[in-house]
Amino acid sequence: MEKSEKLKDLTFPEEKEKGKRKSSHDCDVCKKSFSRKGSLNMHKRIHTGEKPFDCDVCGKSFSDPSALNYHKHIHTGEKPYSCNICGKSFPRSSALTPHKRIHTGETPYHCDTCGKLFSYKSALTTHKRIHTGETPFHCEICGKSFSQSGHLAKHKRFHTGEKPYPCDVCNKSFSSSSNLTTHIRIHTGETPYSCDICGKSFSHINYLTLHKSIHTGETPFHCEICGKSFSQSGHLAKHKRFHTGETPYHCDICGKSFSQSSNLVAHKRFHTGERPYHCDICGKMFSASISLIVHKRIHTGEKPYHCGICNKSFSASSNLITHKRIHTGESPFHCEICGKLFSHKSALTIHKRIHTGETPFHCEICGKSFSQSSNLVAHKRFHTGERPYHCDICGKMFSAGTSLIVHKRIHTGEKPYQCDVCNKSFSASSNLITHKRIHTRETPNYCD
Repeated sequence: MEKSEKLKDLTFPEEKEKGKRKSSHDCDVCKKSFSRKGSLNMHKRIHTGEKPFDCDVCGKSFSDPSALNYHKHIHTGEKPYSCNICGKSFPRSSALTPHKRIHTGETPYHCDTCGKLFSYKSALTTHKRIHTGETPFHCEICGKSFSQSGHLAKHKRFHTGEKPYPCDVCNKSFSSSSNLTTHIRIHTGETPYSCDICGKSFSHINYLTLHKSIHTGETPFHCEICGKSFSQSGHLAKHKRFHTGETPYHCDICGKSFSQSSNLVAHKRFHTGERPYHCDICGKMFSASISLIVHKRIHTGEKPYHCGICNKSFSASSNLITHKRIHTGESPFHCEICGKLFSHKSALTIHKRIHTGETPFHCEICGKSFSQSSNLVAHKRFHTGERPYHCDICGKMFSAGTSLIVHKRIHTGEKPYQCDVCNKSFSASSNLITHKRIHTRETPNYCD
């Protein structure tokens, strides 16, 4: 018994040494503590920038092997962890766990400054930087700093031009996986984010957030120059460029500059001829998604933009803005050659071609050229025989939308063009011009 007690009290030298070892390992740069030395070594790579683990497919480097394994799922497409509620799959279990909280509503992490709740810890850590103003991730090219390492990684791709996330449907590439995810919904038609007020659904949560401001009327971002308010800080930033004239996005083909990156992307398609957005009703293709949205309203008859003065409705907000200038008399765009004023910038651009003689739109069938792209489109229908505009009253078909509009006035009796001399009215502006020659005694010139 005494022997066993002595053995119990016996402590070996290596055990004594083990007892002396540090229970935590501290980073000598930021003083953060870790329970394991391996975790500390991995953490130090944030400060040193060391990325010893390389992807053997694309060569991208990572600071820890788990991040490399996660990255490899991009190439393999493997998503072994599935949600048993909605079936959505994830490349790693750590991504599935916070996803499930969407279904359960669990938000276990809360901000002790403002009380906001979060479903996972990293979101809380990032959120806290709003209060502290901390932006620990710096771009070594331009010096811009960010509150999240992911935002820095995305930002760097503006400098490198890297777009590592391709769409397997149309092969378009993106600089971030989130942009690819949103883009794919164009092909699938998925709109998973619904407004709890009106039920309208959206493909991206940011679009839903923006939409909700329509119901709340909230516009917390103010322009200190003109006082105009916006629902999003990004919209305010874009707006300010109207005051400063800043156009930071340049086309590397023709040198044209734009105030918004989205405008540059759409512009580049004029050079490439790319039209990735197509109408599933008539097959017409467009270079910009907004053009497709507006076009579809031709088929649906939807005109969501209403004039508060005369109640006339329009399929596009830009058409309503231009229309309102009829009531206000505003014509902010003037020709510096002849002084003529216009209510819309595009009208001035077209007008200037009268002075320059420019006809940049050419028919590849007969070689005839036009000053407007719409005139070329209408002209081509003479070659193809296409008449896509039909009267829903008598069934007559037309090659141009304006011809249909004028034709419908036969049925409605509408005569919107009035002579200011005798008050006689006409259904078409060309008929009014011809009529006015009675008063002016003007004789039109005819070819011999």
